[in-house]
Amino acid sequence: MPKVFLSPSTQEWNSYVTQGNEELYMNLIADRMEPYLRSSGIQFDRNDPSRNVTGAISDSNSGMYDVHLALHSNASPENLAGKLRGVDIYYYPYNKYSEALATIIANNMMNIYPLPDKSRALPTTSLGEVTRTNAVSVLCELGYHDNIYDERWIRENVNLIAKNLVQSLCDYFGIPFIEPTAVKMGTVITDGSNLNLRAFPSMAGKIIGVIPNGAVVNVYGRYNDWYVVSYNGKYGYASSDFVAL
Repeated sequence: MPKVFLSPSTQEWNSYVTQGNEELYMNLIADRMEPYLRSSGIQFDRNDPSRNVTGAISDSNSGMYDVHLALHSNASPENLAGKLRGVDIYYYPYNKYSEALATIIANNMMNIYPLPDKSRALPTTSLGEVTRTNAVSVLCELGYHDNIYDERWIRENVNLIAKNLVQSLCDYFGIPFIEPTAVKMGTVITDGSNLNLRAFPSMAGKIIGVIPNGAVVNVYGRYNDWYVVSYNGKYGYASSDFVAL
């Protein structure tokens, strides 16, 4: 199953127009992403808010992540303070997967950002979290926090933005987006044989592990006849026919 390194901003000094700051709201978005990630079968870790961007890059590179997702809000140059708006998703131009992910995110943001034509994917060779990470990386500037309209949009749509970002990750990974439910405990009940844990909710999905009869699993969500489960730290899809809640 895919694994993501979430890196919300640690820039608490970037104040919003009316209340709060960049670190606060980007971490709130990351908080709201977590249940959507779990229910959709995407594993994740987060940056340490006490470490700077260099620390986040180092922590990301020390693990085996499929995507590094940096979350920020933007600020205009001093001569244009408060005048700019838009969602900018930065990608590394020499990595086709980075560009593909950024394009998916920018396109999906058009569905929720009030100025769709101002949601765009942009190349960068200067942002460290995009250029220096081992994983496929994008950096999301989710509006301008010095613009009162963008600031209000961010503050009032934290959950919607979080959901949209996870939907984009699911699109990129080619897996279904699954609405979160309360995490439940399930018991594997078979004829005594092991239950296959798969990478995709289909009998054709790659088998990535097995779960013994009688084992207890965490159940995070359901897609048709499949549960998203974890067992011994491994996430995947298991047939709901053989898991009793």
